[in-house]
Amino acid sequence: MTAISFQSVSKAYASPRGPKGSTFLALDAVTLDIQEGEFFGLLGPNGAGKTTMISILAGLTRATSGRVSVLGSDVQSDYANARRKLGVVPQELVFDPFFNVREALRFQSGYFGIQRNDDWIDELLASLGLTEKAGANMRQLSGGMKRRMLVAQALVHKPPVIVLDEPTAGVDVELRQTLWQFIVKLNKQGSTVLLTTHYLEEAEALCARIAMLKNGRIVALDRTSELLKSAAGNVLRFKTDAALPPALAARARITGSVVQVPASNAIEIEQTLACLREAGVVVEDVEMRKADLEDVFIEIMNRAGKSEAQGAAVVAP
Repeated sequence: MTAISFQSVSKAYASPRGPKGSTFLALDAVTLDIQEGEFFGLLGPNGAGKTTMISILAGLTRATSGRVSVLGSDVQSDYANARRKLGVVPQELVFDPFFNVREALRFQSGYFGIQRNDDWIDELLASLGLTEKAGANMRQLSGGMKRRMLVAQALVHKPPVIVLDEPTAGVDVELRQTLWQFIVKLNKQGSTVLLTTHYLEEAEALCARIAMLKNGRIVALDRTSELLKSAAGNVLRFKTDAALPPALAARARITGSVVQVPASNAIEIEQTLACLREAGVVVEDVEMRKADLEDVFIEIMNRAGKSEAQGAAVVAP
């Protein structure tokens, strides 16, 4: 059965910069099905439309057109059932300052008509490292502990579909490991997981299938293994403080003094090194590695950007 379904979903907002009455599309006819039991990744740059999709899925925003459902329940016409099947961990740290941790989880349970579920609450607290904070007021928690609490609140009614919107943004390594161990356990037990993240190594390690979004449109949708196969076979990595030749710089991923250039075979590697020698660029710590999901992501986003630019040029007056 399909766990999450987006069918031709568009979302238009009033344009803040255009003429009065003009709109822009945050989502443009998005169609996407996620099957029960999948660990699915939704990736894209800031402003791509990921949070808009999740807001529509959670019933917080109404789509301009199209249909969204959770395990067969329409998020608009059958909101109560759809919401009951869904657990959403938002980006923002939202908490009630008047309750301690255990009280907040009991209160959250009440929203779904659930009582006397302290055994499950105890399991959540233990799995997320919150047991010692059970009696602490929400205001006393650190940012990382509040992030754990958001996860516990989203799971307190045992939803079959879990949505994680940047769950590890700005948190420490310990929390990331604790969270993923627990979420992977739930996924193996049958829960469907939808993840948005800017940590692409997490998506590569966890998600069996990935969709990439740019400017409200899906520009890639495939199994993670197939997306990785589509990338250049290897990446040449080196360090330099010198400026690269323009043609090489256009292909490179540069982080400080670290430069990474895709190279599909030995000939391309030698051509790149020859180009650097001819330009007098001194390099060090040269190594080769396999292409990863970040390489795929950058390649797909660049390709989508070029296609949009060409399309705009065709329709320009």
